[in-house]
Amino acid sequence: MFSKKRAETPRSTPPKPQNKAAMTSNATFSVIGPDVVIRGDISANADLHVDGRVEGDISCASLVQGEASVIEGSIEAESARLAGRVTGSIHVRELVMLRTARADGDVRYDALTIEQGAQVVGRFSYQAPGQALASIDSVDADEDESPRLHLAG
Repeated sequence: MFSKKRAETPRSTPPKPQNKAAMTSNATFSVIGPDVVIRGDISANADLHVDGRVEGDISCASLVQGEASVIEGSIEAESARLAGRVTGSIHVRELVMLRTARADGDVRYDALTIEQGAQVVGRFSYQAPGQALASIDSVDADEDESPRLHLAG
């Protein structure tokens, strides 16, 4: 109990992972901090969190935008959660606009959720599920599909 000997652990055996899914996942998450300004386009296969300023187009898997963030360029992603200011077109499958979001540009979406207080200057265009991502001006909404619009309170 009061021995001065240290318990030795074998050093040749690496620690076992707590979660197998964490080891097999290749997903990455990149963060652009609040003090960062990027002038140029961003293209990423990873998820992206923007708290700073981006002056260029963004193409990524999933985008999360902080309240103080500014994006001056188009956004193309599978999903986006916007809370800051965007000047440019937005083309995503799933879009969530929080109450602090301000967008100046056209929005093309498959599923849309807008909190009360969010502002958009532009037009909304519904994109049917399974339809390939295309530019906002090149595809008209399918009249047979009913758009999904969710208003959050």
